[in-house]
Amino acid sequence: PLQVVTVPTAPYPDQIPGTSGLRKKVHVFQSRRYYLHNFVQSIFSSIDLRDRQGSTVVVGGDGRFFNQTAIQVIVQMAAANGVGRLIIGHHGIMSTPAISCVIRKYKAIGGIILTASHNPGGPEGDFGIKFNTANGGPAKEAITNKIFQISRSIEEFAICPGLHVDLTTLGRQTFDLENKFKPFTVEIVDSVDSYANLLRNIFDFAALKELLSGKNHISIRIDAMHGVVGPYVRRIFCEELGCPANSAINCIPLEDFGGQRPDPNLTYAADLVDSMKEGKYDFGAALDGDGDRNMVLGKHGFFVNPSDSVAVIADNIFCIPYFQQTGVRGFARSMPTSAALDRVAKATKIELYEPWGGSSFGNLMDAGKVGEIWKKLLYQGVEKQEGRRELKVVLIYFKKICLSYQIIVSIIQIHFNYLDPRYDYENVDIDAACEMMEDLESLICNKSFIKQRFAVKDNIFQVEKADSFEYTDPVDSSITRHQGLRILFTDGSRVIYRLSGTDTEGATVRIYIDSYEKEDIFEDTQVMLAPLATIALKISQLHQRTGRTGPSVIT
Repeated sequence: PLQVVTVPTAPYPDQIPGTSGLRKKVHVFQSRRYYLHNFVQSIFSSIDLRDRQGSTVVVGGDGRFFNQTAIQVIVQMAAANGVGRLIIGHHGIMSTPAISCVIRKYKAIGGIILTASHNPGGPEGDFGIKFNTANGGPAKEAITNKIFQISRSIEEFAICPGLHVDLTTLGRQTFDLENKFKPFTVEIVDSVDSYANLLRNIFDFAALKELLSGKNHISIRIDAMHGVVGPYVRRIFCEELGCPANSAINCIPLEDFGGQRPDPNLTYAADLVDSMKEGKYDFGAALDGDGDRNMVLGKHGFFVNPSDSVAVIADNIFCIPYFQQTGVRGFARSMPTSAALDRVAKATKIELYEPWGGSSFGNLMDAGKVGEIWKKLLYQGVEKQEGRRELKVVLIYFKKICLSYQIIVSIIQIHFNYLDPRYDYENVDIDAACEMMEDLESLICNKSFIKQRFAVKDNIFQVEKADSFEYTDPVDSSITRHQGLRILFTDGSRVIYRLSGTDTEGATVRIYIDSYEKEDIFEDTQVMLAPLATIALKISQLHQRTGRTGPSVIT
């Protein structure tokens, strides 16, 4: 029998897990003694012993550097903490949406996800770890707070140091432990199979196969950016739906994502954008490191904004077989997401919610307010302000929304015409960023700010409302504050300022601009919104306060 030991440790003050988990530079996990062990023990200790004893937990990651090392530690500690079974992705790899699927399939008490999402990988890059609960979604704030409080006072952790699992071989491995929690089982699974089965129950794969490989098939290009979704893309699109092998690129998961940042936007997926502009492909998409964010492109490189994307899906929701059977109970978008979805909700008389983040969406799902489908189809999707949707959104576009440049444009133009770019200022000095946000909040929340008028050339914008966004959960009445600063103008335009919570060094300041254009969307978005962008920068004094002259990324 393998020995279980208790190891003394000392707490770290900075293990604060948001809904995106704990993210740090790889060297932090490598160089600080028991840094990973402390956080993993805090996760297990946050679960009552009666609930975790003999339970099932899912483990997987995006394949980045340190992924397999961390999995071996998690296995050893899960065994020592009374977990009865671990379900782990083959080679330790499993996309974030697939983990949600597998948690629910195996009725696990939760899952540990090893990812830093779209952040850089490799030895000099980032690493992250987060906990999803039994409904498949991110842990609620009460749970992450509990984990943090435990991490601040932890004195010891339990581990089975002699236990080593083979991640390369599919199947079950059983271990005999020298304690009352035995036997301990690890199952290495092909998570692509589970995920593909889920998709088959939602979509008409026969129709998709005809569209992608039939007589009059379209040409597509999907860039997995050397992240976790590569095997999913190849299996589903190439092997099952019949797309040519060269339709899928960068599909081998790499620890450093090929030296590139696995962030699917016009800046970091520039190669895909360039290939789409040539006109050879009808449809393009790129997916991020852990598979829960995408970018959609039409022919000639027409960019489909994620906010438009979710609204288009909602407007064509009944082309999906699952919805034809179940109907739709409600729509939901995060606060920074454009109001394009609001127009669909108003036209269809379907309830719309504006939750603040992942766990808030989970509450709506569990209460049946936005429907069971969101757990299955878009669990890691519409809740994120960045418009994360991954493979399932790509599939949605294929069935009903035609993929030519003209038709994608016309659908968006007819229904929405929302211009909503996001300006990211990355790696800003964190003190300067926080001071700027504090001063900005004081400015816009002052009563005198209301009705102020700002003019740029012939454009005049008058403030109708301004606040620091807070969300009252309609399910449990909990209140979440300080989720972004909003300025709403009388013409319906919005400017939103937020600090990203996913950085491992410095800060990312994000400015969202949201405006409805009644006329024509063929004009360059940056040109059309230049006056509003000028006002957003003038109000915040961002360039002066941070020393930056322009954004790192525009999406």
